[in-house]
Formats: sequence, C-alpha cells, structure tokens
Amino acid sequence: MKRFGTTAVLVLAASVLLSARQERPGSPAGSASAVVGGEWVKNAAGNTIYQGGKWIEVTYSRPMLRQRTNIFGTGADYGVAVRAGAPVWRAGANLTTVFKTEVPLVFGATTLPAGEYGLLVDLKSPTEWTLILTSQPRGVPQPPGAATNTTDLVGAVNYNSKFDVVRAAMRVDSRVASKLDQMTIYFLDVTKTGGTLAIAWENTVATVEFRVG
Repeated sequence: MKRFGTTAVLVLAASVLLSARQERPGSPAGSASAVVGGEWVKNAAGNTIYQGGKWIEVTYSRPMLRQRTNIFGTGADYGVAVRAGAPVWRAGANLTTVFKTEVPLVFGATTLPAGEYGLLVDLKSPTEWTLILTSQPRGVPQPPGAATNTTDLVGAVNYNSKFDVVRAAMRVDSRVASKLDQMTIYFLDVTKTGGTLAIAWENTVATVEFRVG
C-alpha cells in the first residue's frame, strides 16, 4: 500500500508539472451568439418558454494586447500590424473568423442569406471601417513543403473581393476611455427583428446594425 501511494503521488506530480509546462494559446478561442425571430409564450403547462428563435453565431480567435499600445497604428500605417500582410483584417487571429446565421439578415441595403461566411474588416482609417461577409472558400495553413494555397481564404490571406456578399459601413469610436486588453466580438440591443454587431479592442469599438430579412 505504501508503494502504491508513493507511485500515485509521483504520477500526480509529473502530471501537474507537464500541465504547467504546456503553453496556453496566445489567442484563445471565442464566440458570440444571439437569437432573433422568436418570442416568449406560455405552453400548455402554463410555463413561459422561448420558441421560434433563430441563432446567429460568430466564432473567432481572441488576440490580446500583451502590453502593446496603439494596436491599430496611425496615419499610413493604420491597420498594417493587425492585417499581418493581408489586404484586410481577419477580425481576430489564427484562422478566418466565421459568421453563421440561421436566418437571412439585412445589413444596410444588402440581404445576407442564411448560411456560413467568413467575417473580415477593411480598416480604412480610425473613423472608417467596413464589415465584409464573404462566401470565399476557407482553407488552413499548409505544412512546410506543401503546395502553396493561393485561392482559399486563410485568415485574411488570399482575400478576393469577388466573393463579397456584404460590405457594410461600421460606426467607429476610437476614444473609449478604458483599454480592452483582449479583442472581443459581441452583440448589442438584440430584439426579435434585429440587433447590432460590435467589435472592440484597445480603445476602439466598431458597430454595425442588422435586421432580420
């Protein structure tokens, strides 16, 4: 019994040490969800339930400032660092940010059919952002030695505007007093018929309204 107890302790200690050595992802996975189109009703049992709702979901990776400042840059360098060589921003990190909706949505004058899309942002200036929802096929980074992927969207690399389904102007506020360390996508003012999508990082918040089509 003593030997078993000692062995168990050693195994536990080794597991703890191994876990401590494993690095956490620099940009952890995140998601944002909203439900539209439904309503609260009473069922036969007299309980109030929500029914008929349709889901909207964004999945992305959430980069952190890690003591960096002025993450979006200024002047001619605005957006250069976060674009990381791509023509537009992937609105996150790692793979392409994905926007999925179970119901048609209208952004400005453009209807987005129900489905799954890549979500990108064209960072024109500190006051001018454009939300892009694209049907461009998505890929993953190729391993060393593999043929270069030049057609699929990887992050924002290979972006091709011919696949744009929605381009919608965003309201941008770059004067937020509190500094948000981890980039965050979230929904605001959601009703049965619409809501607002927001993207925030450091001292900037950009929003765009949508309604159920």
